[in-house]
Amino acid sequence: MTAPTMSCRLRLASPATALAVTCLVLVLLAASWPLSAMAHQLNVSNDGPDILILAGAAVGAVVAWRQPGNPMGWILLATMGCIAASNDGSFYSVADYRLHHGALPLGWVAVLLQPAWAPTIVLLGLAILLFPDGRPPSPRWRWVVRVYLVAGSVWLAGALTVAATAIVGHDVRVDASGNLLTIDPGGSPAWWNGLEVVFFLVLGICWLASLVSQVVRWRRASDERRQQLKWLLFGSAVSVAGLALTLPLSSKSGFLGVLGQLGFAGIFALPVSIGVAVLKYRLYDIDRIISRTLAYALVTGLLVGAYAGIVLLATHVLSVSSPVAVAASTLAAAALFNPLRRRVQRAVDRRFNRARYDADQTVAAFAARLKDAVDLNSVRSDLASTVHQALEPAHLSVWVSRHE
Repeated sequence: MTAPTMSCRLRLASPATALAVTCLVLVLLAASWPLSAMAHQLNVSNDGPDILILAGAAVGAVVAWRQPGNPMGWILLATMGCIAASNDGSFYSVADYRLHHGALPLGWVAVLLQPAWAPTIVLLGLAILLFPDGRPPSPRWRWVVRVYLVAGSVWLAGALTVAATAIVGHDVRVDASGNLLTIDPGGSPAWWNGLEVVFFLVLGICWLASLVSQVVRWRRASDERRQQLKWLLFGSAVSVAGLALTLPLSSKSGFLGVLGQLGFAGIFALPVSIGVAVLKYRLYDIDRIISRTLAYALVTGLLVGAYAGIVLLATHVLSVSSPVAVAASTLAAAALFNPLRRRVQRAVDRRFNRARYDADQTVAAFAARLKDAVDLNSVRSDLASTVHQALEPAHLSVWVSRHE
């Protein structure tokens, strides 16, 4: 690579460029409000996707600003920008082709922007392939990235071709969400359906290869890299669980509606975990976060089950009035919380946060020995040994004050 090329790349991948791209994403995001109002689809209570775009863009901006040479920040910014552009295109397409019958200006631009959801899928897969430093695990994995990018480019070109054909043929038809009907499976051309089948097959193979690459990295990685991979896996697991709750419960009300909103909040875990792993901010806290998340999830499930069981037992078996049964169940769940949390936390730490569990056991054993210790030198030696086992410090000094 020549010096001018390197210099050009350094100028492009800079904090100033990160700021400019972030501002562009924010402009696209802000444009969705007036455009949704034009489409008669403005709904302030349903601003979850906008918050997700804002959070992902914020993480991408921080990563791109702090590490301009790492592609992960730019991938996150590009992903959020594509989602925002697709939303803007959808709203304007509805306003133009469904409400004003094509009378608004630049409707064709909105039709071409609407398929921006296609590169979003490609970019998300690319982020997993290149996590965490923007490079494949080894030179042999580069062909996987090349095949993936070629397949994604062909798929995007196909979507734009279908959109351009509809524009040239004056056959632009969109549904209530702004999706071009000629791209949907029911009304799309045969070659586009075949292209989608091939693309999603390649997509699945490449994503499977990316999982294999992460397994290979895990087996050969240092402790720091393993912590980064733990962050990625944790964020992915929480996001998938949140998505699984959001999709069926998003339209519900009451407790189920609140549960759906909590599930949607879990989707934020993926971009946040990627940002933490790449920036290595509080990287080694992941074991504690995993153990606490699992412990409180298990405790919540057990308490909800106990609460429901006591209510059913009291009302249907013992024929106790409903208010009394609810009050008794609430008191029982409150009384069970702390003992149950301690037991579950110990069990989870033993499996998922072994270092902390071993440290707690070491300190507890030292406290038990200290009760019967009378020799100061042996206490000092035992204290130093306990601190070394529990905390593994680089240097340790013990100062003892003698009172005559």
